[in-house]
Amino acid sequence: MSTLLNEPATVRLESVAGRLRATMAAVRLSFTWFGVRKSLSAEQKLQAADAFGAECNYLSAGKKLFDTGHPAFRAVTAVRSQAVSLWRGMSLPYPDPGIRLIRQDDIASFDVQMTSLRAELDESVGHLDEHFAELKAIARERLGRLYNSADYPSSLRGLFKLEYDFPSVEPPNYLRQLSPALYEQEKARMAARFEEAIRLAEEAFTGELAKLVSHLAERISGQEDGKPKIFRDSAITNLSEFFERFGQLNVRSSEQLDNLVAQAQRIVRGVEPQELRDSSKLRQHVATQLVGVQSVLDGMLVDRPRRNILRRAK
Repeated sequence: MSTLLNEPATVRLESVAGRLRATMAAVRLSFTWFGVRKSLSAEQKLQAADAFGAECNYLSAGKKLFDTGHPAFRAVTAVRSQAVSLWRGMSLPYPDPGIRLIRQDDIASFDVQMTSLRAELDESVGHLDEHFAELKAIARERLGRLYNSADYPSSLRGLFKLEYDFPSVEPPNYLRQLSPALYEQEKARMAARFEEAIRLAEEAFTGELAKLVSHLAERISGQEDGKPKIFRDSAITNLSEFFERFGQLNVRSSEQLDNLVAQAQRIVRGVEPQELRDSSKLRQHVATQLVGVQSVLDGMLVDRPRRNILRRAK
């Protein structure tokens, strides 16, 4: 009886792509964001060019409308960062820009968390709006003659939005009746997109693991100024978070990658950051094993672009 792993590579890729299409959905995240930078007017740019003895057409100049380092504004951008991290953390890459693939079983959880972040964003924008007059006053002082009240809306409410949707990545059913040949053509094109998504997922996981393993190995090996190098707990915890996410999103398309992840997981399983700091012997043992994993990952990263070109050339 044939299994997925002993099938020919092309058949295996098609099998994994089919499973991906059956269990995943496309998810798109977008933002409406008030622009805090504005280009100078033609007159202002001409004045700036004259100050430097430059030609206006060769000068690009802009101004910042208000202090983006203000705590209220940073709170707003923090919500956007959280939303992007959540979107990326729960999904796999997809060839089309702005779209990723999420497990269908995770859509409800994703929706709940994004709804919460949307409410948090509205609250943060409301708080920012309370400081808007203060921010404009500071900008008026710092921008001098570049300040223009017309650059600012009456309120910031509604100018920052978080939106997400689940676009279709399957050929429309109406094509089946209108043009069966075109429908089959679109179906084949979509299948190829999912095969590309598999390669993108492999590359993303391989690159992330290589970066995490390399960082930890570098920080726990050798010395600086005669003392063990300093490393943060996150060097270990980030690996643990990767293993958890890989277990949830792994498409099971690369036995080599699966084995390397399992190997790296065994190396750091049960190892606490403080133990590494206290024991030079443990540091050396873990570092040596991680370097072995790293060398294989580096080889995969170098070889993968060539493999992809060969696959597409078939």
